[in-house]
Amino acid sequence: MEWTRPTQQGKIPTARAGHAGATVGENWFIVGGGDNKSGVSETAVLNMSTLVWSVVTSVRGRVPVASEGLSLVVSSYNGEDILVSFGGYNGRYSNEINILKPSHKSTLQSKIETPVPDSVSAVHNATNATRDTESEYEVSQEEKIREIVMDNVEPDSLKSRGQESREQLIATLKAEKEELESSLNKEKLQNLQLKQELAEAEIRSSDLYKDLQSIRSQLATEQSRCFKLEVDVAELRQKLQTMETLQRELELLQRQKAASEQALSAKQRQGSGGVWGWLAGAPPGG
Repeated sequence: MEWTRPTQQGKIPTARAGHAGATVGENWFIVGGGDNKSGVSETAVLNMSTLVWSVVTSVRGRVPVASEGLSLVVSSYNGEDILVSFGGYNGRYSNEINILKPSHKSTLQSKIETPVPDSVSAVHNATNATRDTESEYEVSQEEKIREIVMDNVEPDSLKSRGQESREQLIATLKAEKEELESSLNKEKLQNLQLKQELAEAEIRSSDLYKDLQSIRSQLATEQSRCFKLEVDVAELRQKLQTMETLQRELELLQRQKAASEQALSAKQRQGSGGVWGWLAGAPPGG
């Protein structure tokens, strides 16, 4: 299965985008579209059995059926097929409804003859150097082309239906507007609550900041006291070391004093023994 490009005939439509299409029987109607600069005013139809294009109607000016992005459907009115278009954009958006009624009263038949070569034979005679050529042609079958004549119809009943649809659209828009206003009021109330909560949070944050500043001040005071205590401890350690040195010197002096006293006492004892011996008649040094 693959796509192919069949041969088209008739007035082939110009290139466009944003058009709408619908089929009525074997005819494919192409309405609107454009090249992003201007809309196409012609309504083209393709006979899908013969692949022949034709233009059935044309409009003037910036009308909705010469717009890009319009919608097109096939409906029935009084037992006849009609094409109904809605909306589109041709410089401004449209909400109009337009109706096109195909008319099957007139048809155009034409014959398209295409020569097709069937066979070509050539016979060469070597004795007299002459050539005979025979060609046979067949005529293709006749093809019928139907031209659809279009009449613009806008019945009063469809006008009333359009009015009713507009009123329904207005009512729907009003309901949506009320719903949006209600949602907006809810959002405003929620926004007010959030602002109040934000103000309370800012007050709590301010109180916490004050507490933090007080704690920082107390911490600085304690750090100063700790520094002073460290200085006092260092001084006490230095004094303690000095006292230990003095204690060792005192102990040394006490030992020296004790030794001196012992030596002096010994000398005194020796001196007192000599006197008593002399008094007793013993010779000194004996």
